[in-house]
Amino acid sequence: MTIESLAAKASGYARMSVAPMMDWTDRHCRYFHRLLSKNTLLYTEMVTTGALLHGDVPRHLRFNAEEHPVALQLGGSEPEDLARCAKLGQEWGYNEININCGCPSERVQRGAFGACLMNEATLVADCVKAMVDAVDIPVTVKHRIGIDKVESYDFVRDFVGTVAEAGCTVFIAHARNAWLKGLSPKENREIPPLRYDIVYQLKKDFPHLTIAINGGISTTEQVHTHLQHVDSVMVGREAYHNPFWLAEWDAAFLGADHAVNTRDSVELAMVDYMEREAVQHGTGWYGIARHMLGLRHGQTGARKWRQVWSDHRLKDTAPRLVMERAQAAMGRTE
Repeated sequence: MTIESLAAKASGYARMSVAPMMDWTDRHCRYFHRLLSKNTLLYTEMVTTGALLHGDVPRHLRFNAEEHPVALQLGGSEPEDLARCAKLGQEWGYNEININCGCPSERVQRGAFGACLMNEATLVADCVKAMVDAVDIPVTVKHRIGIDKVESYDFVRDFVGTVAEAGCTVFIAHARNAWLKGLSPKENREIPPLRYDIVYQLKKDFPHLTIAINGGISTTEQVHTHLQHVDSVMVGREAYHNPFWLAEWDAAFLGADHAVNTRDSVELAMVDYMEREAVQHGTGWYGIARHMLGLRHGQTGARKWRQVWSDHRLKDTAPRLVMERAQAAMGRTE
């Protein structure tokens, strides 16, 4: 396949996406986010190849049809295993397969994948080629801009160049180095300095590739600035903690013109979803509600509303009644 045809294959990559976040972006979270934005690309939490090849596949891969477009992020470093898991992802209906080359946690390092893979660009290229050969959907890479305290642009440029030759045309760059020793995953999201200019330079050097930027992005103004330099913006924590921001994205960044759901309609839709989940899968509402606690961010009474939805003593109460109680706590009488 030529570089031109590969680029065309990835040309539909969304201009906005919500980052894969462990313990956060499960299918319930993604369903919630889809109520807010119809066109933003959503990512799963990282799923390891071992979990799929030796574990409960439906538990890891089941998702709601409403979540499309949705991408599966894989963690692993064995080309054959990743190819098998990528094929599983395609069979289950995912729109994209992403390989994690950015997570700096020690647990991930012990599995010899995540950010430490950036030191093995040839191996990542082998993994990508195996996955590209196994599936007909895009295979993408999420990575950092460097490892530890070495801030050489040549390092990330050569990594992207090597992996691109194997058939990857979409690179999502977290604009911080990953410090593999001495920092927790949380500190790795805050302490290594953001260097957006490095990601901008990647786009200049690889104009035929789709380059997305990630890291520390929290305002509409920042997104507009980044989109002047790269193809796409990925937002992580801010999308989770201030989710109603997503309601602006379709019109502001994605060229879509449709009615935006209100906070009230989203809350009601989530209650409907909780009730369906309880019937279909025996899922309690409490684990679903945790993902929408930021919905009222900035509104008067939001803290009291959150307190009701996060009250474990109400776990056995019907979610529709919990919603009524939460809105009453805000001072709503309707």
